[in-house]
Amino acid sequence: MGKQEQSEPLNQEPSNEHHDEEVGDKGLEKTMTLFNGVSIIVGCIIGSGIFISPTGIQAQAGSVGLSLIVWVLSGLFAGIGAFCYAELGTLIRKSGGDYAYIMEAFGPFLAFLRLWIESIVVRPCTATIVALTFAIYMLKPFYPDCDSPPLSTELIAALLLVLLTAVNCISVKWASKVQDFFFVTKTAALVLIIFTGLWNMVSGKPEAFDSFENIFENTAKDLETASLAFYSGLFAYQGWNYLNFIVEELQNPKRNLPLSIAISCSLCTIIYTLTNVALYTSITPDEMLASPAVAVLFAEKNYGWFAFCMPIFVACSTIGSANGVILTSSRLFYCGAREGQMPNVLTMVNKTTKTPIPAVILTGLLSLLYLLLSNNIYSLINYIQVSYWIAIGGAILALFYFRKTMPDAPRAVKAPIVFPIIFFIGCVLLVLVPVLGNPKDTAIGILIMLSGVPVYLIFIAWKGKPKCIDSLTDSVTIFTQKLFMVVDANKEE
Repeated sequence: MGKQEQSEPLNQEPSNEHHDEEVGDKGLEKTMTLFNGVSIIVGCIIGSGIFISPTGIQAQAGSVGLSLIVWVLSGLFAGIGAFCYAELGTLIRKSGGDYAYIMEAFGPFLAFLRLWIESIVVRPCTATIVALTFAIYMLKPFYPDCDSPPLSTELIAALLLVLLTAVNCISVKWASKVQDFFFVTKTAALVLIIFTGLWNMVSGKPEAFDSFENIFENTAKDLETASLAFYSGLFAYQGWNYLNFIVEELQNPKRNLPLSIAISCSLCTIIYTLTNVALYTSITPDEMLASPAVAVLFAEKNYGWFAFCMPIFVACSTIGSANGVILTSSRLFYCGAREGQMPNVLTMVNKTTKTPIPAVILTGLLSLLYLLLSNNIYSLINYIQVSYWIAIGGAILALFYFRKTMPDAPRAVKAPIVFPIIFFIGCVLLVLVPVLGNPKDTAIGILIMLSGVPVYLIFIAWKGKPKCIDSLTDSVTIFTQKLFMVVDANKEE
């Protein structure tokens, strides 16, 4: 692992102004504008979730009315969390998101656990699932009534992962352009659904209002069952905090970070809610429960022969989501390595492209590895949900800590105290509900998180390791430097 001396002292206030200048000159290049920031957040949020979650929310909520309420409340909850993260991101202007905040507040051990579960499991699995969704929808027009050929889905998913990994290695600007293009494309697809639903209502189609006649009919009576609908809703909004992972590459973060968050979260909440209203103008709740691919069913009912466009739009949506995950995940490796908690080679950037090529490639390789184990990915994602919300709650605790220890530090954004309180209570509930409802999966998720403990003790905390381990690490580092023409970003002149 890298040398711990590279990290800042944890008990000192970080010098944000100096750090911004240093990164702009020596480290990751500041190339991302306000529009890039909005497109990254929207690109990460609007992925496969909006095309999958409506069925899950309807199944748990029971009624159209409660389903729409869940969509709005999930967006508001994500927005509150994003606003809290905006304060953290403008106070601690380091890439790495909640990993960086936990590191500054609580030290390297808890930060490493967060880094471990996010970088080794959550992000690569997410990229793999999104890539598989892309492959399935791309093949759907060619095999509408039968299964696609064996391994075709896996091969297309692998091709997408390799392509996006290459793009992120070549240029931050290219990666941002990919994000911008598919941000526009996926938003256009959802706008098409929204306007189609509006037309159905304005044109007076009688079936357009059938789902809204008894809007709260069959509402779930069990609070625990109804609360599970929020898991599908929050899954669709995942990505609201991803811009904090690359804040060092954002131009004028004091202005652009909070603006990007406010614009993107508001936009996603409005689009998601109106999209679901539009879906209900053509699809009944029973039909929604019977067809997980609700967007395809909606297209078949409204577009006739042009229905083939919907799988293509969904594919475009997933490309943007997968690219956003790879773009931000590689920066998480980069930040962990800079703090001495990942191999030092992951801090290195190419002198020409200014991209962390080793970190990007590692992210891509892990995603391909999980593709080989795709039958287990969905269960694995379920297992780590508890760990995910524990980590998010830890970042909010860090906000309380910074409010006490750094009360006068400059902040471009300062969330009203009620926001972090509400969000932290929500995180606690999101941890407790699965503990009560599914203790087995919760226990497995906690074990996955704790699997990082021996890794930390052996490779980071143990200072008297045999010299052969350090020699092997140095050899790998030198080989990687020569192979990818990368240098230490913190020492580049």
